[in-house]
Amino acid sequence: MSEKAAQHAREMLLKEYQGVLSTHSKAMPGFPFGSVVPYCLDGEGRPLILISRIAQHTHNLQKDAKCSLLVGERGADDVQAAGRLTVLAEARPLQDEAQVAEAAGQYYRYFPQARDYHLTHDFDFWVLEPVRSRYIGGFGEIHWINVLTRVNPFYGEAGLGMVAHMNGDHGSAIAHYVELAGLPAGQPAEMVGVDGEGFHLRIGRVLHWLPFPQPCADAGAVRQALVNLARATQWPTRDAADEA
Repeated sequence: MSEKAAQHAREMLLKEYQGVLSTHSKAMPGFPFGSVVPYCLDGEGRPLILISRIAQHTHNLQKDAKCSLLVGERGADDVQAAGRLTVLAEARPLQDEAQVAEAAGQYYRYFPQARDYHLTHDFDFWVLEPVRSRYIGGFGEIHWINVLTRVNPFYGEAGLGMVAHMNGDHGSAIAHYVELAGLPAGQPAEMVGVDGEGFHLRIGRVLHWLPFPQPCADAGAVRQALVNLARATQWPTRDAADEA
């Protein structure tokens, strides 16, 4: 396994925000049971999901926590040539009140419509702890990934100020990021999260992850990266940034 393959797999998990959760069927032992779930990442870089207590996949996980999450590259013309990632994981419900509150704050920024589900339909937050992952970047690019996740130094309170500041005071910069990255225009874009390798924008109900030219370890580095992107005329690649 190469570090570049692990990075590409992690970036796919960041870029996408929904996948197929496969669990072991309780009603039909021996058969896998697939269902579609939205997700975002928690502070450890693990998929965070919100699922109903009465859902079949929840009953399955309560009996057997082993599961997988299949994530595919969106909008692909040829699914066999497109990138995809299968995360083999152990699922665990969040029970600590502080962890639940932090997870809710993160999840609702990404999926604001889910707030009503959680409050009225007995939904709970679960994290998927990756055990091993299979990444396919296209024909011939196939890797097992043993270490997929990376801690997000800007999860929770650490990133809330950045997000609020950008949305409140720098709407024109966010609009420039949208244009620079070639994202769909016509609806307002909102920053919803920051991590050490990039940031998420939400346009309508669609999430987009945009990479920093270089990883950022602290708030000062994030600020400088966002300033540089606001002044850029094209989105810099990491290779170009390394050569500069």
